[in-house]
Amino acid sequence: MSPSKARSGDPGPSVKDKKLYEDLRQEGNSKQKSARIANAAANTSRSSVARKGGKGGDYEDWSVDRLRKRAAEIGVSGRSTMNKSQLISALRNS
Repeated sequence: MSPSKARSGDPGPSVKDKKLYEDLRQEGNSKQKSARIANAAANTSRSSVARKGGKGGDYEDWSVDRLRKRAAEIGVSGRSTMNKSQLISALRNS
């Protein structure tokens, strides 16, 4: 990208919905995230873009072992002595 484009705020030709891209950037989103969302919205209806996210399932359905492994992945301290409800609370508040 040329320096003049970078200064003008033009996201370049790869972004399909430049208005949405600029709105997302003003909200503080990264360039990559803004471009991804703007392009997804341009390819489909905007309402379906919001519904695309996956569903991870409820922590209540997870085993204590699986909860502890997830807590270890994100660095929850004290996880080895926590019971199931404490693990769930720690994961939700991380």
